[in-house]
Amino acid sequence: MYIAQAYKYLHDWWRYFVVGLLIVFVATQVGSIPLLVALMAKIMSEGGDMSVLSDTNVMMNTLESNFTFFLLLLSFAVGLGALYLTVKYLHKQPWLTLTTSRKKTDWGRVWFGFGLIAAITIITTLIDYNSSPENYVLQFDLVPFIILAVIGIVMVPLQTSFEEYLFRGYWMQGLGVLAGNRWVPLMVTSLLFGLMHIANPEVEKIGYIILVYYIGTGFFLGIITLMDEGLELALGFHAGNNLIGALLVTADWTVFQTNSIFKDIAEPTVGFMAIVPVFVFYPILIFIMAKRYKWTNWGEKLFGKVHKPLPEIEETENNLLV
Repeated sequence: MYIAQAYKYLHDWWRYFVVGLLIVFVATQVGSIPLLVALMAKIMSEGGDMSVLSDTNVMMNTLESNFTFFLLLLSFAVGLGALYLTVKYLHKQPWLTLTTSRKKTDWGRVWFGFGLIAAITIITTLIDYNSSPENYVLQFDLVPFIILAVIGIVMVPLQTSFEEYLFRGYWMQGLGVLAGNRWVPLMVTSLLFGLMHIANPEVEKIGYIILVYYIGTGFFLGIITLMDEGLELALGFHAGNNLIGALLVTADWTVFQTNSIFKDIAEPTVGFMAIVPVFVFYPILIFIMAKRYKWTNWGEKLFGKVHKPLPEIEETENNLLV
């Protein structure tokens, strides 16, 4: 039902993968201009070399971290706005139908997804801190942290919502009606989501094996979207994962280097970063969600065909009367 809703609106392939893609790409590039301008102005004022812009680590440490954090997230916010306008005017589709197959957005599901990953992140971090305190530096500074929290609470949900609406919403529906099934959009959007992170500094630090985590996360978010017939759980989970992570722990090799409570100074391990979340945590989370929301018919929902919905009964009856 969730994917099939796109049939009711303008769903030509070129709207998704030519015009829509171009609009969103241009918008995110425009949204990144303030960061580029701020970096260039800072480097020029200090008589630096512009070639440092090719070094991600240098870029992330050129400006004050909260300012950098805000500017990094700004491009996603602009992209989300562009995606909203694309769906509304290019596809003539209500935003609600890109969000869920339900009659209204289920905010309880959003908060459940958020709370689940927030609790797990906080608990596992505190356990690791207590067992290996030498791997962490307590860097809590009240004023910078409050500024970070305000920026994070406002901007991180915009960033994560952009990614969810683009991958698990817009392209999931577009590929679904184009392929006529569910497994193609699940596979393609998950792979694209993972590969989107290939330029992250984590990849340079750990190696391409970390893409197992990103692609696995894409599959996890895609599975819960298809099984639950809506984006709510994925929206909440993604926002909780990024927001709590940004507030709680940072490291020199992560894409978001923030004024968080802790700084992780340990060398990252492939198993903990890539293997454990995908093959241990995510199956457990899917099991919890499946039990809570009573998911059934797994084969059909993940691999079945996408059928064009029949006309509404009310419309059919009215036509007969005419």
